[in-house]
Amino acid sequence: MQHSRLRGITFMLACTAFFAGMDAVLKVLSGTYPPLQVGAMRGAASLPFVLATIALTNNWRNLKVVRWELHLIRGVLALIMLWGFVAGVKVMSLADTYAIFFVAPLLVTALAVPLLKEVVDLRRWLAIGVGLSGVLWMLKPGGTSLSLSGALGALASAVAYALASISVRVMTRTESTVSLVFWFLVLLTIFAGLLSLPTWVPIRAEHWPWLALLGVLGALGQHAITEAFRNAPASVIAPFEYTAMLWAVSIDWVFWNTWPANRIWLGASLVIACGLYLIWRERQQDRQVATAGAADTPVP
Repeated sequence: MQHSRLRGITFMLACTAFFAGMDAVLKVLSGTYPPLQVGAMRGAASLPFVLATIALTNNWRNLKVVRWELHLIRGVLALIMLWGFVAGVKVMSLADTYAIFFVAPLLVTALAVPLLKEVVDLRRWLAIGVGLSGVLWMLKPGGTSLSLSGALGALASAVAYALASISVRVMTRTESTVSLVFWFLVLLTIFAGLLSLPTWVPIRAEHWPWLALLGVLGALGQHAITEAFRNAPASVIAPFEYTAMLWAVSIDWVFWNTWPANRIWLGASLVIACGLYLIWRERQQDRQVATAGAADTPVP
């Protein structure tokens, strides 16, 4: 059990590194291409690697779709998520964009109440409120600490990600993991590609290696996160997702010579601390339920 959890943590750490690298490539491409086109390129670049994996494992039957309506909704949310994120990194640093985007786990907990009828206690609502105050602190209404358009894009991306995460909780009851990954990329590519056609910018020759790197990092990140959740419970590996901030700060410093302002550090710390508390609280409640269940089980 302990070895399996360590494998899960290792894969999650690798996942955050791969996805941080992928996001850095998105930032590079966002300087030349519109956000929707970058979203389409992100989906198209990863599809060949996903198809190759499916072909090697002969896993075609798992592409079957049971609930098309949920896939279409998730495709629209993917479009908003990528558009917002690319709009954010286009005018802000990776670290600043991540700091806003990290509100997503708080939104998942809050939105699960009306959408999944889950019960959230007062302490978790307080944590959500404190985390949102951290976002407001970073936004600094009326100030100039962040680009307002970029921050709103990152916030829209976080909301779409939260809604997509909730949809996945429902979809996993009927859809396979292969189906979720494949159709996510297909619908993102189609939706973003069609919407970006009027403003499509021809892809420059020097950017094809970047697109290949985008596809490789996306495929490696997807594999790593799948293995992470296969080897360890979500409550164990989820906290390590926040190491993405360290990668973002490092990438910003090395390649763009930027460093987050003190306001961003404080706001991000509040958001991350509240996210970690929600994970800890969820884990504690799971243990209490398991203990109560064991106590009620008749001894043979």
